Amino acid sequence: MTATLPGTSRTRGFATLRHSGILARRSLLKSARNPGPVINGVITPALFMVLFLYLFGGPVAGSTAEYLQYLFPGILAMGAGLAGMISTASAINLDLKNGVTDRFRSLPIGRTAPLLGSVAADLLRYLVAVSILFLIGTLLGFRVQGGLLAALGATGLAILFGFCLSWAMVFIGVLVKSADAVLSFSFITFLPLQLGSSLGAPTDTLPGWLRAWADINPVTHVMNACRALLNGTPDDGSAGLTLLWSAVLFGVFCPLAVRAYGRQE
Repeated sequence: MTATLPGTSRTRGFATLRHSGILARRSLLKSARNPGPVINGVITPALFMVLFLYLFGGPVAGSTAEYLQYLFPGILAMGAGLAGMISTASAINLDLKNGVTDRFRSLPIGRTAPLLGSVAADLLRYLVAVSILFLIGTLLGFRVQGGLLAALGATGLAILFGFCLSWAMVFIGVLVKSADAVLSFSFITFLPLQLGSSLGAPTDTLPGWLRAWADINPVTHVMNACRALLNGTPDDGSAGLTLLWSAVLFGVFCPLAVRAYGRQE
């Protein structure tokens, strides 16, 4: 029988965290050299914001200024989701297919440290994406009505949900055969989640079949929660539902992704 030395598990845990931090830096350096996916995660929501604002601002809200107050919180949630949804899953998939992961496993580091490091780097990507979107929204005329704490709360909710949602794409990135397949799954996921929501208009104005989906869509809840915080309006329970959905996404897909990654040979 092999005795377990006191503190061994704790020491391994600290070592894994340290290794994950080092590999998170590697992931950020890769993003600095190839910022395309991160830029895409900012430009895509910004383009949607400009197009929706000037195409639908008048018909939906009567003025672009009023419509921007409705639209921007949804764009914020979209940006936080896109900032890491594609880049991390694609990067992990490429590392697996190019043999980089095999090199990591020859090193004295935790088997899941590369995965955890890549996902941890997403947090900085989210902050960058959200900051840029706030700047663009402010230049277009958006104003926070709920105060600084409400703005921080909306930012935190959007980043938390985006982080938990990204684990689903990480799981797919580990399983599929190529980075092209990751992009295809990302696109398929993007359309119903981000556009089948309260992004462009309240759900009660949507056709019945679309409203049925939008009302249960977790992205609708995070958009409504951000909208209530940023505009200083009463919350209809969307913040609590956002936290619940975040916990479910993380609790389901994080263990699945870690287990699938650990089984890759």
